[in-house]
Amino acid sequence: MVRTVSARRSVIKAATYRIVIMCLDFGTLYLLTGTVHLAVGFMIASNIYTSIAYFAHERIWARIKWGIFET
Repeated sequence: MVRTVSARRSVIKAATYRIVIMCLDFGTLYLLTGTVHLAVGFMIASNIYTSIAYFAHERIWARIKWGIFET
């Protein structure tokens, strides 16, 4: 039995993860700076490039067979 992971699943998983991280980023940055504009700006920039990196990372790992046991 071969297990495959769809690209759609990876997109949904990445999107929900990014929502959580965006909330944490904003909260942390706002607490540190006290500035909404700075917190929002960094949150947007950071989440664009990290979302792309996360998706690529997830797709690469979906192809790696190491550590997957079929029963």
